[in-house]
Amino acid sequence: MIYSKTVHKLILAAFFSTVLWGQQGTEPGREPEFPLVLQQSVTAGKTQVGSKIEAKLLIATLAQGRVIPRNATFSGEVTESVAKTATAPSRLAIRMDSAQWKEGSASIKLFLTGWYYPTINEAGQDLQYGPPEPANRTWNGQGQYPDPNSKVYRPFPGDDSDKKSSVPVTPTSAASNHRVRMKDVETERSTDGTVSLTSKKSNVKLERYTTYVLSASEVMAQK
Repeated sequence: MIYSKTVHKLILAAFFSTVLWGQQGTEPGREPEFPLVLQQSVTAGKTQVGSKIEAKLLIATLAQGRVIPRNATFSGEVTESVAKTATAPSRLAIRMDSAQWKEGSASIKLFLTGWYYPTINEAGQDLQYGPPEPANRTWNGQGQYPDPNSKVYRPFPGDDSDKKSSVPVTPTSAASNHRVRMKDVETERSTDGTVSLTSKKSNVKLERYTTYVLSASEVMAQK
């Protein structure tokens, strides 16, 4: 009985810790950023407008007063896809409309931004690396490390209990802890709030299993 009560307390502590870490990462008046692992490749001019898009949430994120858990599936579509020409840049826009997970769902309007988390190649099958900042800091300003007392962060889940909903485990690569701007890509926002990515150099291309940042508002450079 004592053991059962102890386990129950630990579970509750872990739950409230997750909520508190999410709240700590959200600045007042600022929309949360969602690091989403794209489930298919997308190329401006090649992927048709209306194509359905899915992505997995890389890390739990606080939004609309509740925590959307890691591996929640976000669904949306391509709203603009134009190939580069000799006189006009390529254009690409993606909007996510909903998120679903085992315990619930949410309607949410997010747009692809010009930021992503580059892939870091590492040797070995068990990918682990310590965060560049102290363990009591949030991962990307919105999410959190799974264990605030641990200096090891696993970007992709590997436990048996979540294999069906987890993002793919890549044995030789991992997402960086810091987002960067897409090279040669600019961002345009229309009057209705839609965000489009443009490039005068080449067709805008998104890679499968790469982590991109989506948000309802502009994403600022990290300090």
